Amino acid sequence: MSSSLVAYDDSDPEAETEKTEVPSTSSRQTSLPSSSVKPVQYFAPGSLRTKSTYEMQPTENTDDFGISIVCEDLPEHYAPNNNTDLTSPYCRRAYSSHTALCVPYKNYEQTSSSSRNSGNGTSQKRVHKDSPTTIKGIRPYIPKRLRQENSSTCGKKESDPGENSNCDVKQDVSGEQTVRKISEIIKPYLGSKYKLTEIPKSLVFHVFKHSSPVNEIQWCPVREQSHMLLSASMDKTIKIWDAVDTGCCLKTFSCHSCAVRAAQWSSCGRRILSGGFDSMLHLTDVETGKQIFSSKNEFRISALKFHPTDSNIFVCGGFSPEVKAWDIRTCKLELVTSVKVTRVYKAAVQQTLDILFLTEGKEFLTSTDAVSRDSADRTIIAWDFQSAAKISNQIFHERYTCPSLALHPRESVFVAQTNGNYMALFSSQRPYRINKKKRYEGHKVEGFAVCCEFSPDGTLLVTGSSDGKVFFYNYHTARIIRTLSAHKEACMSAKFHPVLPSLLATCDWTGEIKIWQ
Repeated sequence: MSSSLVAYDDSDPEAETEKTEVPSTSSRQTSLPSSSVKPVQYFAPGSLRTKSTYEMQPTENTDDFGISIVCEDLPEHYAPNNNTDLTSPYCRRAYSSHTALCVPYKNYEQTSSSSRNSGNGTSQKRVHKDSPTTIKGIRPYIPKRLRQENSSTCGKKESDPGENSNCDVKQDVSGEQTVRKISEIIKPYLGSKYKLTEIPKSLVFHVFKHSSPVNEIQWCPVREQSHMLLSASMDKTIKIWDAVDTGCCLKTFSCHSCAVRAAQWSSCGRRILSGGFDSMLHLTDVETGKQIFSSKNEFRISALKFHPTDSNIFVCGGFSPEVKAWDIRTCKLELVTSVKVTRVYKAAVQQTLDILFLTEGKEFLTSTDAVSRDSADRTIIAWDFQSAAKISNQIFHERYTCPSLALHPRESVFVAQTNGNYMALFSSQRPYRINKKKRYEGHKVEGFAVCCEFSPDGTLLVTGSSDGKVFFYNYHTARIIRTLSAHKEACMSAKFHPVLPSLLATCDWTGEIKIWQ
């Protein structure tokens, strides 16, 4: 059996003979040229006035050539000039024995030597010496394994829902005592029933801290803490005000990255549910500012409501044909975003404008943006909460959208704010017929999401107007009792205080909030 050996011009015959006699343990063999290695320097744009050279050091290796190769990522500009200045913002990778290491490319000195002993099986190794000086603005490289360990550690720390994700909270006045205090003005009214509502006449507080339109305001439902007023604005913030004693802003929550379209107090007064145009739902603790629940939705949110008898359930809708019901009790301790959607209510519409729960929460209404020749079957829809079935879709037969719905506190009726510049009265019992004898008109809507509300005793109906005025209607006669010139721009909402019989809060399109008495 014959074997042929091929001899190259730059190889040594004696070295080849020794190489065949000694078995190699490596699967790859590399032949080094006998000529001196001429270093090539790569550099990025800019200069740090630092020279660098390569130093080639021989290392003995009898099994294989043991070559250690240093590969550098080429920048966009390079030149084979040994005297050219280097800059250091790119990484170099060193491969040795199948192990990769990437370190920041710093200023280092390199020297070159061009000698190689071809007869004793030696190889050359490049040695780089990093200088101790560091460059500002360059972050050190973190291996992937360490990044994964750090992320897993952070995930373990987030196992407690109270320490998950914190909302950016700005506390404008001192402490939790202001939030949980009982106002001296409210104390005399706590032990008695609500008296007859009086129409406010004078301005008490005028606050102007929102930089964009205020979409919604709401008094705290807990009677003892009803001095707090919640406001949601297009400036991405939610604020809590002491609207009874001082008129100061107590806290500011910056949980959303886009405009906050809707916000609601929970029945206990300790949490705030908010949704906005960033498609995010946040349930925030009022005292600590920590997010109890946070979830990304598939659509921008424009309306949400808590269930009237179960504060763990809420319904939200927006720029989607679907309305979803959520249950906070399905939230796992490990993941705050694991709250499940319990029910989905789907209709052939594009947007849900408002949501209203009827008595006991067994049924609820949604107003939509469906305006067409056959809009009677989609403008206001009644749903069964448990089965997610449509109860009635032949409620409102006018070709106007209804941006706001309000339930009477004592009678089985509700009103719908329409873009026809009037409010229509409906029965809250099936088949939800409209009262054609009563129509509350005189104010202007003109495309704004103007809210309406009944007084706590049900004798008055109040609404804002696009011309900045506040209109007070007599519920029984549908006549205008009084008109209040509250704002210069469109008045978006007007809310009666749940305890004090003559206190009213209003907000407008410029971000102003006013308290009247």
